Amino acid sequence: MYAADHLPPHFHILANDGKRALVEISTLSVLAGRVGGSVLAEVILWASAEKESLKSKWDELNHG
Repeated sequence: MYAADHLPPHFHILANDGKRALVEISTLSVLAGRVGGSVLAEVILWASAEKESLKSKWDELNHG
């Protein structure tokens, strides 16, 4: 996540192979970019368990 970033609330994935993607926090859908399927699956699994903390961090960085 970056401070003063654009809406909707999202986080960035930077995979080991250099591929990137943006994932919307509320829906966990990819907004832009592309990463490998296994990377995306792992990130979505993690993010689904951390959704509230991701929302809180977004608010802290972008409204706080």
